[in-house]
Amino acid sequence: MPNKALRFLIADGEHLQRVKIEKMLNQLGYHRIAPLSAFDEVQALTRSNGVMFDLLIINTALVRSRQVDLLKFCRENPMIRHALIYDGQCAQRSVVPVSASQTLHLSLSQSPDFNSLCRCLEMLDPAAMARVAGMSPKR
Repeated sequence: MPNKALRFLIADGEHLQRVKIEKMLNQLGYHRIAPLSAFDEVQALTRSNGVMFDLLIINTALVRSRQVDLLKFCRENPMIRHALIYDGQCAQRSVVPVSASQTLHLSLSQSPDFNSLCRCLEMLDPAAMARVAGMSPKR
């Protein structure tokens, strides 16, 4: 059974992409999801006196026109436990260990699919993901 307490942020400028990722998370049993369309919204929701998020799923296109090091932002933000960064300049990295706190930062060269989300969630919620091992996405 998935950990119903996990909180997720999905940040992508494309509405359909946010919906697609949210539906995959819902299918896996996760429902505490905040979909965002701008990096300013991510910054506002992850201020130090806010709520901690277990996973930020973010498209690097949101910060391309800015002088923002997205990986550094995720590492240094105490309100973001883990990050899945996709479709961007750091796509060559697969897993980047951040600190002794076992924070996970994954980077993908394209938007996450069902399998990549499952692999990421295996690290966040191993017991629940063992249950869905081999599960294929519903169409």
